Order: sequence, then structure tokens, then C-alpha cells
Amino acid sequence: MAECGVCCLRAVIPGAGAFEVAAAHHLRTVTRKSVAGRAKLGLEAFAEALLGLAKALADNSGHDSQEAIIKLQEEHERGNVVGLDIATGEPMDPSTAGVYDNYLVKRQILQSAPVLAGQLLLVDEVMRAGINMRKQ
Repeated sequence: MAECGVCCLRAVIPGAGAFEVAAAHHLRTVTRKSVAGRAKLGLEAFAEALLGLAKALADNSGHDSQEAIIKLQEEHERGNVVGLDIATGEPMDPSTAGVYDNYLVKRQILQSAPVLAGQLLLVDEVMRAGINMRKQ
């Protein structure tokens, strides 16, 4: 029943890492031009983190993740929406293969991830401050 609701609302996006590759490409090309200073480093780090899903798919299916990412990025630069075929390690059209991700879940992940990363950095900073206080 829930699956039917998602499909009827068209609240799906191409899966198999296709969204992440496209978002990383967008951050590295279009958005980066409008950002100055240290924020560019943050964009680059976020773009690299987005590629983590495709890297994990490649690694977990026994393929070379670096080679897979390069192939996915090259296909995306040609204008193709591609994800990773875990059987072959090659780029494939996830829509044709019926591989989709739920848009609402993906949106929630993208909203939560930077907040969680910031909290982890804050905890790390507090722990380092505590260690430094003990040394003094």
C-alpha cells in the first residue's frame, strides 16, 4: 500500500547512486561558482560525501570504487542519468532497471546529515578541550 502511494505521487528518484552523482556534480560545477571563500571547501567536502553511497555500492558488490565513480561521473558529464549496476560495476540507467529511491527519505537524509555532522564535530571539540584541560 505504501509503495503504491509513493509511485502514484511520483515521489521517486533514480536510485543506484544516480542522484548522489548528479548532486555532487551540481555542487562542483554550478553551485561552486556562486560561493566564495572557505564555503567552497565545505561544498567540495559535501560533494565528496555524497559520492560515498556509490562508493559503498561498488565496494560492497566487489568492484573497484574509484573506477566505478570515475565511470559514473564521466557518464553524467555526457548528460546521462546513471547509477551503478552492482552485478557488473558498470554505469546503468536505474529507471530502465526499475531501481528507485524514495524522494522523501532522500530529502530527510540530506537535511539531517549536515546537522549530525555538525553535532559530531562539536562533541569532538568538547572532548579535545577536556583532554587539554586534564593535561594542564
